[in-house]
Amino acid sequence: MLRIHQFFFLNVLGLFIAALFVASLISFITLKTMIIEEGENRLIQSIELLEPQIATTSDLDALAHLIARKSHLRVTIVSDSGNVIAESETDKNTMENHSNRIEIMQAMNEPYGVTTRYSKTLKTDFVYVAKKVSTQHGILYFRLSMSLKGVMEHFYALWIKLIIAFGALVAIALAIAYKISKKARHDIIQITRYLDEVSAKNYRAVLKPEYFREFLQISIMLKNLVKKLHNRDKQKRKHTAKLRLINKQQNDILSAISHEFKNPIAAIMGYAETLHDDLEIDPKIREKFLDKILSNTHRVTMMLDRLALSVKLENNDLSIKPTSFDISDVCTDSISILQAKYPTRTIHYNGLSKTIYADKTMIELIVTNLVDNALKYSEEDVTLTLTDNRISIMDKGIGIAPNELDKITSKFYRVQKNRWDNSMGLGLSIVSYILKLHDSELRIESILGVGSTFSFSLENLIQKKSTPKK
Repeated sequence: MLRIHQFFFLNVLGLFIAALFVASLISFITLKTMIIEEGENRLIQSIELLEPQIATTSDLDALAHLIARKSHLRVTIVSDSGNVIAESETDKNTMENHSNRIEIMQAMNEPYGVTTRYSKTLKTDFVYVAKKVSTQHGILYFRLSMSLKGVMEHFYALWIKLIIAFGALVAIALAIAYKISKKARHDIIQITRYLDEVSAKNYRAVLKPEYFREFLQISIMLKNLVKKLHNRDKQKRKHTAKLRLINKQQNDILSAISHEFKNPIAAIMGYAETLHDDLEIDPKIREKFLDKILSNTHRVTMMLDRLALSVKLENNDLSIKPTSFDISDVCTDSISILQAKYPTRTIHYNGLSKTIYADKTMIELIVTNLVDNALKYSEEDVTLTLTDNRISIMDKGIGIAPNELDKITSKFYRVQKNRWDNSMGLGLSIVSYILKLHDSELRIESILGVGSTFSFSLENLIQKKSTPKK
């Protein structure tokens, strides 16, 4: 494959060769035509001047040689029968009959006979002009001819000059082509380096072609393409990070499922095996064990409900099914479940009976999650308070920094000083999401190192009697 300067040079060279050929051909034809026309006029004038001498002379051979010597023209005198009777350049006895020569035939009927043709005798082109002349010898044809050998000599001289000029132009064209190629190579190298930088994911690389507008347009298109690639790469990284996060979340869920289900199932199996192996066990102990089995079964059911809720939330397929129920019962049930989970902790409850219209399962999960969260992040007592229009959960734990209050309800956000345990807690982001479905919101009040209070309003839940939201 050719380089740019080679391509330019070969094309310029081809153009100049074609131009030289055309110029040479036109010059040759033009020069020959001009010389022939000039020669014809000269020969006609010479015949006009010499005609009287031809008519009166008695020695035609001598006259022919004299005219040829002085005018440098070839002189031929032909009889009416076509025989050559005088010739200045060759032996007339060796010459053919000229009655069929074009110029002689034209001179028979016209003032002058004119033609140009190759002479086999003298091996060159000649311009012939003949005229019929009446002399003392009878009707004769006086013919003068001029060699075109000079035309070729003039042409060759001109052609040499053209070759010299052509060589100079080729040298100039080569220099120009080299400069153009050098500039083009500079811009191409800029583009190549830019593409190398982009391939190394350096999307901030600079591309500035200096010489050619076409390369500038290419650079603009490349920059737009690189911008799109950069955006796609960013989206790809975000998608990859999201997939990693989802994968981690799935692993956390599996770990949480394993941890959460292990204890109640182990308890159920232990109590059931004891009842199976000891048929004569004390009825009071039997009843106690059966209560434990029922309690742990209910706990597993609750965990399955929470797991199903998490999956629905991830798939944006969460909807509420509201019913009327007493929120006080939900609070006491949640406390009972969490008291079993944290037997050494104290949970205080202050509340009164209050009927609301909401999704009971989701409200249970909200209350359980908030109380569980308070127990996790504090070591002292936790207080659950139910008033006319609000539920509050207060702890005396580590508190939350002011700059983290707006972030704590974000999905997957955790306070940096703390670590998740392997629980299936729904998280404050899901609590906030469920409360929004119920036209309520989570309020957080916290003082770092003192404690936190999480609460939500029941106002809209008390008044609400409309169609469930999706």
